[in-house]
Amino acid sequence: MSILSIFLFLNAVVFSVHGLPSTEPPAFREAPAFRNGRECPKTTWLSSPNNYHDPSIIHIAMTLDATYLRGSVAGVLSVLQHAACPENIVFHFIATHRRADLRRTITSTFPYQTFHLYHFNTDLVKGKISSSIRRALDQPLNYARIYLADLLPMSVRRIIYFDSDLILVDDVAKLWNINLGAHVLGAPEYCHANFTNYFNSRFWSNSAHAASLRGRRACYFNTGVMVIDLGKWREGKYTERLEYWMKVQKKYRIYELGSLPPFLLVFAGDVEGVEHRWNQHGLGGDNLEGLCRDLHPGPVSLLHWSGKGKPWLRLDSKRPCPLDYLWAPYDLYRHSTLFCDS
Repeated sequence: MSILSIFLFLNAVVFSVHGLPSTEPPAFREAPAFRNGRECPKTTWLSSPNNYHDPSIIHIAMTLDATYLRGSVAGVLSVLQHAACPENIVFHFIATHRRADLRRTITSTFPYQTFHLYHFNTDLVKGKISSSIRRALDQPLNYARIYLADLLPMSVRRIIYFDSDLILVDDVAKLWNINLGAHVLGAPEYCHANFTNYFNSRFWSNSAHAASLRGRRACYFNTGVMVIDLGKWREGKYTERLEYWMKVQKKYRIYELGSLPPFLLVFAGDVEGVEHRWNQHGLGGDNLEGLCRDLHPGPVSLLHWSGKGKPWLRLDSKRPCPLDYLWAPYDLYRHSTLFCDS
């Protein structure tokens, strides 16, 4: 291996480890083919996705970018591995750039899986994003979940949104089939939240802003796992409601936590509660240090490394947290060998 080759390889490793784009997307091993069981319903949505609603199809949305691609791939594998009807799952990936590279990566890693890739126009949030306590929370793609109803075809009436730093250890159909009732959104709720932790004094000192939460249950929910009725979302113009608070934030700086506070301002106390097992979140620690954390008490169907610490980075740095070893079996990343035959 030449000195130049070693330099280029090390440069790519440094960029990858620190979450910055390298010259080439990471390479992944091909996932196995996951097939439906005999009990799975037949589907017709795949042949006419733009104008036909098929209730037997499970639609899952995730974002794709160079920084979290390894996490996204692990998440997809975990969904398919535990699904009774994996061929009835359609993934909807949202990306801002390098879509050709990302499409090749997903196609080569999951050659038997149906997916669609959509372009997220960052101009939609240009001028609406203000800095937060962690750089990753400021990225335009972090706000793509607000625009799913506009990005996806009208035939997609319900979607599960997943962050890219989680794995499932249960059949996603159980989450898909929850009854949203009259609600637009379903997610695990935590109804003893202290909202003063999510909004600063500039919010509370403004009577009009503070009034938006008056009389509502103080229920926090993590936006990394959501079941959304896109039809009701479209009818209620919820994208515009969230954008309103983003504009208020840009002008007055009323919170510090990226895209979460607008969701709380619009939906808190009006969410269909889902079992906590479907978002064992916070495994990445807090947003500043990312220290190790344990699981919450109770059963587990989904593990979520929200927070600063990501399992692939901690495993690569030889400083993993105990729970990171539960993520490792879903990692399809093809590790390179530094010293090889020239």
